[in-house]
Amino acid sequence: MTTTTIIRYDDLVESIAAALQFISYYHPTDYIQHLVRAYEREESPAAKDAMAQILTNSKMSAMGHRPICQDTGIVNVFLKIGMDVRFEGFGPDQSVEDAANEGTRRAYLFDDNRLRASVVADPLFARKNTRDNTPAVTHVQLVPGNTVDVTVAAKGGGSENKSKLAMLNPGDNLVDWVLKTVPTMGAGWCPPGMLGIGIGGTAEKAALLAKESLMEDLNMYELQQRASRGDKLTQVEELRLELHEKVNALGIGAQGLGGLATVLDVKIALYPTHAASKPVAMIPNCAATRHAHFVLDGSGPAYLTPPSLDVYPRLDWAPNYAESRRVDLNQLTREEVASWKSGERILLSGKMLTGRDAAHKRIQGLLAKGEKLPVDFTNRVIYYVGPVDPVGDEVVGPAGPTTSTRMDPFTEMMLSQTGLIAMIGKADRGPEAIAAIQKHQSAYLMAVGGAAYLVSKAIKHARVVAFEDLGMEAIYEFDVVDMPVTVAVDATGTSQHITGPAQWQKRIAANMERSYTASKAGA
Repeated sequence: MTTTTIIRYDDLVESIAAALQFISYYHPTDYIQHLVRAYEREESPAAKDAMAQILTNSKMSAMGHRPICQDTGIVNVFLKIGMDVRFEGFGPDQSVEDAANEGTRRAYLFDDNRLRASVVADPLFARKNTRDNTPAVTHVQLVPGNTVDVTVAAKGGGSENKSKLAMLNPGDNLVDWVLKTVPTMGAGWCPPGMLGIGIGGTAEKAALLAKESLMEDLNMYELQQRASRGDKLTQVEELRLELHEKVNALGIGAQGLGGLATVLDVKIALYPTHAASKPVAMIPNCAATRHAHFVLDGSGPAYLTPPSLDVYPRLDWAPNYAESRRVDLNQLTREEVASWKSGERILLSGKMLTGRDAAHKRIQGLLAKGEKLPVDFTNRVIYYVGPVDPVGDEVVGPAGPTTSTRMDPFTEMMLSQTGLIAMIGKADRGPEAIAAIQKHQSAYLMAVGGAAYLVSKAIKHARVVAFEDLGMEAIYEFDVVDMPVTVAVDATGTSQHITGPAQWQKRIAANMERSYTASKAGA
């Protein structure tokens, strides 16, 4: 007979809070190991530089106990509660979901490492920030046993927003659907990462399967080694290998710049489904992969063991002055912006403004009413960012870019009505924004997503200049020194996120053809 275990409210709350702090600055070891291997074999200079920034940022975050990414995510908590567990210390109206929310609140408001509150309480109307990142998204399952098995994750909006759900016909080809769908996701999910694919059940079950599969350790290199030895693989393992190879053959590459590594692993989870159905969900995990697992057995709170820093390569990214153009933002002219070329590396120094979705929406409202803007954008550059609050002697917390496509509907307005001459953000721009950039001889610069702590070190002064009530979406003025960016769209409308992947897709295909020809000749 199984012994009943007592799990206290405070132990559950403390364990969740500690785990959320832990994953904010520690990458999983398996992710770093796979990223290092991808970095070592990467041939694309732009993609390799992006991965170098991500790896350097990761080690800096681990050492400094500051967030890997400024988007510290919406919290996901998966609880598998043993049926022989008894809870104590809960109030009469408190649930395990309440405990998960309290753990989230404590983690995100922890003074030594404040995390960014990104959750809005009303998703449709007011969209008011809850200021403590609650509520978490909690999944509860009753299982045999006398322990509480907990997995926590912090899922950033950039990758979560690229989730896909399809109700395929039973005869539809999954591989074809994945290869057709991944390019539509753009680069806003911050590759290189992983894909979680859930197949079966119902629509919501497929999505849950996909999300849960992302909590598994990466083991693609082990799987490849087993395949090369001729070990017998399951059908799912064979499908994972096929998708890993074919998705990477798309040439999307790190940050969508074109390269060999788009996904480090592909996970697949299956569940029985209706004979007439094939629900499929695909959810990407970004370069800021954050999840952890622990078990409560009644002995007290659970604390995780930090990973060894030995997992990191001897790599310390620094600006490449020889191969970069240095730009003084305080003296920037439209003529200089028009001279930048897609793919060119730039180091920015001087003052820039920031602004995200809410700020752009408010600017739109002011312009529509003919009212004066609170800041002058003439000949200025705007950075799409919502930084983490500073701690200690920091000027600003981690401050990496947000997904730029969300600002596409505002681009023509900003370029034609405010005097703005360039933009900085993450990932690709859509046709609407590219057309506006070309029309106004502007440019769009890309900073590396997943390198937020590294980027923050280039910011020497920060102050809120407008819309303070918007919290992390307020308009700041940053004074930066040698902030690294890449010209992603130049004044001619040439996009590195289009030309780069196209070039590398052709190159990978040619390499595969040569390998195939050589293998046939050898046979």
